[in-house]
Amino acid sequence: DQDGNVLDILVQGKRDKAAARRFFRKLLKKTCAVPRVVVTDKLRSYGAAHREIMPSVEHRSHKGLNNRAENSHQPTRQRERAMKGFRSAGGAQRFLSAFSGISPHFRPRRHLMTAPDYRAEMTVRFTIWEQITGATGLPTTP
Repeated sequence: DQDGNVLDILVQGKRDKAAARRFFRKLLKKTCAVPRVVVTDKLRSYGAAHREIMPSVEHRSHKGLNNRAENSHQPTRQRERAMKGFRSAGGAQRFLSAFSGISPHFRPRRHLMTAPDYRAEMTVRFTIWEQITGATGLPTTP
């Protein structure tokens, strides 16, 4: 979205019109709102699916416009490399669906903060995470 948060990730074997249509439908169903503008890469199947699913929405596909979307996938790609790839598309989808919702919690917009503010924010976020997961009561391993 406009703030750099990942709205959805859908792992698919192909990048054809049917796959793009599936992705747009899933995204619209999850967000429960029609976007003002859709920005994609230059793949033609996105344009064809866009004309079918949401013809009233402006569609932009230009070389530099998709950079924010591509950069939002960097943590996913790093995690994928660390895991040495996924065994199946289903396993990748299960992981990425959970990971895309959790990862922004640990990545505040650092460039807009001073160092003390960043440290304080991360302390608060880790405290919230420990409360949610119940990790505070677990014994540490020596």
